[in-house]
This record gives sequence, structure tokens and C-alpha cells, in this order.
Amino acid sequence: MADTKKNTAEIKLNLLEPRATEKTYAESFKRTYVFPIKKSTTKQEIAKLVAKEFNVTVVDVRTLLRKGKKTKYSKGKHAYPGTTYRQDKKFAYVTLKEGDSIKVFEEQNDNTSAKDAKKADKNAGKEKK
Repeated sequence: MADTKKNTAEIKLNLLEPRATEKTYAESFKRTYVFPIKKSTTKQEIAKLVAKEFNVTVVDVRTLLRKGKKTKYSKGKHAYPGTTYRQDKKFAYVTLKEGDSIKVFEEQNDNTSAKDAKKADKNAGKEKK
């Protein structure tokens, strides 16, 4: 019993929220969502947590380990510069069942632009005063 509590708490820390980028927005139309995760997280843990947290049915989980970029560093004005690597990152591509979705991006309704929506909010605030 204590093992499952520890495991669940560990998993919650591993999975943050879906990435909101242009590439992931295009993937969302294919019912695939991208999550940054810890390197130690397994596909089964990812599937369980996404299903539980977002109330969806997970069909497929693919993981990607992105190697850290090479960076230069120097310790002082005359020190010999060296190279090191940034941390590796792991991402999970989670595909959902037909009809399921996760709300990642805010969507505008009534075909209004973001500027029009902001203007309407400002005007509503002025009317209250």
C-alpha cells in the first residue's frame, strides 16, 4: 500500500502540463499531445497519469530523449575555456482515442481577434467605474 502511494506521488512530479508550441498545436489536430517528463518515467506511468488527470483514453505513448546541447564556458579572464553539455530532456508524445482531447490552447469564439477581445475587456472595466 505504501509503495503505491510513493509511486503515485513520484509520477505526479514527473508530468507537468502539455507543451504549448506551434509544433504541438499542429500535433493536437492528430490527437497527439506532448508532455515534458523526467528521464526515469516509463510509458505505462505516463499513460496512467494522463488518463487519470485529463479523463481521456490513451491509445499510444512514444518517448523522445533529446540530448543536451554543447556549450562553452570559461572560469576567469585568462582561464582556458572548456566545453560542457546542458541537461538531456525527455518528452512523451501521447495519442488519445478518437473523440478525446485536452484543452491546451485558448480558443477565440465568434471569429474575434485577440485585440478585439482585449478592447472589449477594457471597455467593460471602464463601464463598471
